[in-house]
Amino acid sequence: MKRDKTLILCSCDNSITYVPEAFKSQGFDDVICTDQLCGSDLDVAVAALTQRDQVVFACEQQAQIFEQLTEELQSEQSLKASLDLIDLRDRAGWTGDNEKGAWVQAKQLALLADATLDRPGTKIREISSAGTCLIIGKDESVLPFAETLGQELAVTCVIQTAPKRVSPSASYDLAVGQICSISGGLGAFDVTFENFSTLVATGRGATQFTTPKDQASSTCDIVIDLVSDESILAAEATRDGYLRAPNADPLKLSLIGAQAKALVGTFDKPLYVKYEGSICAHSRSQKTGCTRCIDTCGAKAIRPNGDGVYVDPDMCGGCGGCASMCPTGAIVYDDPPFEFMVTRLKTLVQTFEKHAEIPPRILFIDRTFGRGLITEAARFNKGLPSDVIPYEVDNVELIGHAELLATLASGASEALILKSPRTAETAIVNQVGLAHRLLMPTDIDLSRIRIVSIEDIEALETALYGTRMPPLEHEEIALLGGRREVAKNVMAAFIDHDGESPLSIPLESGDPYGVIEVDSDKCTLCLACVSQCPTGALNDRSDRPEINIVENACIQCGLCANTCPEQAIVLKPQMSFGKQALEQASLHGEDPFECIECGRPFGVKSTIERIIEKLEGKHWMYTDSDNTRLVKMCDDCRVNAQYHDENAPLRGPDRPRVRTTDDYLDS
Repeated sequence: MKRDKTLILCSCDNSITYVPEAFKSQGFDDVICTDQLCGSDLDVAVAALTQRDQVVFACEQQAQIFEQLTEELQSEQSLKASLDLIDLRDRAGWTGDNEKGAWVQAKQLALLADATLDRPGTKIREISSAGTCLIIGKDESVLPFAETLGQELAVTCVIQTAPKRVSPSASYDLAVGQICSISGGLGAFDVTFENFSTLVATGRGATQFTTPKDQASSTCDIVIDLVSDESILAAEATRDGYLRAPNADPLKLSLIGAQAKALVGTFDKPLYVKYEGSICAHSRSQKTGCTRCIDTCGAKAIRPNGDGVYVDPDMCGGCGGCASMCPTGAIVYDDPPFEFMVTRLKTLVQTFEKHAEIPPRILFIDRTFGRGLITEAARFNKGLPSDVIPYEVDNVELIGHAELLATLASGASEALILKSPRTAETAIVNQVGLAHRLLMPTDIDLSRIRIVSIEDIEALETALYGTRMPPLEHEEIALLGGRREVAKNVMAAFIDHDGESPLSIPLESGDPYGVIEVDSDKCTLCLACVSQCPTGALNDRSDRPEINIVENACIQCGLCANTCPEQAIVLKPQMSFGKQALEQASLHGEDPFECIECGRPFGVKSTIERIIEKLEGKHWMYTDSDNTRLVKMCDDCRVNAQYHDENAPLRGPDRPRVRTTDDYLDS
């Protein structure tokens, strides 16, 4: 059944110009324009919510007003419509490019098309906080705060300096110690202390504490850190439940207390990433290979776990850097998945280009710093240029080389990442660098992909205004598959490769594409490297000792090189095109040695000959004897020969002939 869908636009006191007819092409049955949707025209919102099936308000600034209105109408049982909100004003209404009206309208339509896509649901887990609160303070001056907060929360106060006179309190527990480390998140913090001692509540006279001990550990739901000038919790910005306020004044303490009280209950925490251990290249047989996700995670939420890794959901803040670096797809960002991110890119770029007849620039921003800066720039300065479309994600660290290449392949003229002062550089610098290395052999200007590192509005506008690059001409590219497939498809199109002739782009150590080189003088063809390869890039043959590789599957994890007992393997990072990258290629192989008794091939010919050379006439067991014959036999023949040898210590009599039915019938 078709639902009536209405879009309500607001000119915000005639500061924005809309062309209502254009918006009907985005699937809306009706488009209504107002001047003050949150004020004098609020009755329009009421009428739409009570008479229409689905309503989209093009204003997010007054979201609270519309949500409260929806709740009131629902309580009165007059609400009919579902409510959606989208920001068109700050991102595409207020701009210094107002004279480019067609571009502004195209940007509005692109953002609206993106907002109306069916978004995949976010997987969540419940976290519970019972209100167990740890206060870390310097001295007894923090105790009145602990006393007050202890009336509502279960408080333990740990201070650095023991007070001389203090009475036990029923509102909190008191201890003395030096904080060592904090890990975890809301509802599941782990804390360790040194020189830790607790207040002795019994007895009379001077205040007494128990004998200090080191490495005391405890768990709690909430941590209030009033000591640390710098966070001792990794990735503090992504953690709920850790409240830090060194040298806080009474007003700040009051606010911190209110925040702590609000962190009691059951909360939904998104499961940002999905992990598939079967394709993880971290380790095999206690040999370490890929550590990209561990090295990248600023929250220290990823740690080794046998042959794989463990992603701690309590510590994961959803930055996405691990997913952008993972070469196998064992860790993928799931909020949203990569395929939907590509769909958004194509929707934004193609809708804009259809109406503006020029390609846009895509600016990846986060939901906190990026959105706030754009909102402030729109209100008080020039705002974004009309051809710059903000692509909002939880954290820009999840944007990898595949997303950047896909942006250009979808038709955008530039792919820009807005870095906030709190954005970790590890992932985005690595991925932008990889994109540049891949584009090096092409004619594409590398500055089409870059990081915009700014801290204020003026720097943002300087970086974007007057810097537009010309359109990037290329054929339509199919953006299908995962990150590796998309990146290779895009690069094959950008270098105009015919798919037949061999071509390789040299890369740097650590890049997730490449091949290996085997030193044939060192390699004994033990094939340990083949058994350890997590992606199946390395394989052998059943009829002869040989190491083969399918370059397209090699991720440069290094497990083969770390496993090789002869250190005969060297990684060679590169991205190759042509049939040779998809086909099996031989790295090193030899003829097998044939058993001198039965002729069955076994072992490696050069290895058997080397063993004989080292033993014959040089070891007492192989001097003045024909024992080297045993080395030249397969397993079955060797056992048989040793069993029947006259000098074998375990030799028994000849086995009797097996009697058959004919023997019994003839007797």
